[in-house]
Amino acid sequence: MKGKLHVFAPLWVEFLAVRRALPHARVVHTGMGVARASAAAARVCASTAPDEPVAVAGFAGALRPGVRPGEIVVASEVRTPGGGPIPCPSAPLVANALRRRGFTVHVGPIVTVDEVVQGKAERAELAVSGALAVDMEAAAVLQHAGGRPVAVVRVIVDTPDRPLWHPGTLTGGAAALRALRQAAPALKDWSDSCRKRTLLLAGPRSFCAGVERAIGIVEGALAQYGAPVYVRKQIVHNLHVVRDLERRGAVFVDDTDEVPDGATLVFSAHGVSPAVRSEAQARDLSVLDATCPLVAKVHAEARRFAGRGDTVFFIGHAGHEEVEGTLGEAPESIRLVQTADDVAALDVPDPQRVSYLMQTTLAVDESATVVDALRARFPALRGPSSDDICYATTNRQAAIRRVATASDVVLVVGSANSSNSQRLVELAIRECGSAYLVEDESRIDLGWLANAQTVGLSAGASAPPALVDRVIVALSGLGRTDVNELVAATESVEFAAPKVAPRP
Repeated sequence: MKGKLHVFAPLWVEFLAVRRALPHARVVHTGMGVARASAAAARVCASTAPDEPVAVAGFAGALRPGVRPGEIVVASEVRTPGGGPIPCPSAPLVANALRRRGFTVHVGPIVTVDEVVQGKAERAELAVSGALAVDMEAAAVLQHAGGRPVAVVRVIVDTPDRPLWHPGTLTGGAAALRALRQAAPALKDWSDSCRKRTLLLAGPRSFCAGVERAIGIVEGALAQYGAPVYVRKQIVHNLHVVRDLERRGAVFVDDTDEVPDGATLVFSAHGVSPAVRSEAQARDLSVLDATCPLVAKVHAEARRFAGRGDTVFFIGHAGHEEVEGTLGEAPESIRLVQTADDVAALDVPDPQRVSYLMQTTLAVDESATVVDALRARFPALRGPSSDDICYATTNRQAAIRRVATASDVVLVVGSANSSNSQRLVELAIRECGSAYLVEDESRIDLGWLANAQTVGLSAGASAPPALVDRVIVALSGLGRTDVNELVAATESVEFAAPKVAPRP
């Protein structure tokens, strides 16, 4: 059952704005300061159900120059100068609801103090700890919340460059009041999603052996050579992985002509065509090959099948880097087939000499449909000696199928350009009707969760496990969450990385 939302607003003007925007919530005027807020929260929390969500809404002062009047700070945690932090785990979900309403939102710590903060020096001292904003009530309220879901939404009124006594603050205050009134409904979205729920984790999920190997090659090159190390395309299809490596000195390029002569270049896990290899050699680049061994197997099969005179049907998605690399192994002999509908238009020199291969990250059931269509058209069709779809793709699809059949909604952590992540979403939609791909916890729409008692969770093979952990934490901030794992397979595959030789 969903509990009633309780919103604490310190000043009368804040109270009136929030009450107007949230007519069905219990909006409490606390009065200004720690003592008044603590007394009001103690009274309310002592007389309400222990699972009913508690929020603080109102104004705050910015501690950092980049946080401007009218913008919103959602507390990731609330601190007191002498006390420990009080976490607000669902802050990324609240922030997303506000951003969808058009607000500029910052997520970070808010510090609660006993007196109004005025001067730059005092703000700077508070900002040293990493806090984004300062108020006088949030910590006092949350200290009485117990295990309830909590949220703190503060609209910025004053900043280090425009303190409370600044002439422009009056205008900024009017804008902040409008923003508070318009932002408050996001708290209803948040409250509607607060409930006891079950979270089903698909096992296995996240990184596969090929992804770990590829990332390890870039990390090893950075450790041995130092920055910059150039990487052709994204090393794996995940934005978080790419950004992390960029911060450490990796430079991602679209093609080899962007790499300085003699520099170190890493080929991504998706593989490259022979033409790219030849170009790198001609440029005297020091190459490290992070191609997944299972992709390399498909390349070898493409060369072998084409070498014996076959027309090779490659089942995959146009434009994907793995597809481009494989097609480049024998462009005169390989035909791309994306769907079963493509089969009728195929024309080959010799129907008795045909074979097929697959992109390693396809959906198992859909690719089987294409193979069946090919066999019906070309009875002499031959395939690879072992499945091209990699073990990690197969295992993750089997796991998400188990999870999706028992879930109201499924979340898949992964980037939009990740083929294996997209296939997980498609499969989950077929099984439970509602599934979404999310880059991380900050992209989760609270509307997806409002009526979801059981949420399934998985991650593509290129998504870091830490991202899944962050989603679990954010969902747990919406109420008691029972986490269970459904394991479809146990993985023990490891791929050895090539040795990083000294740079010539």
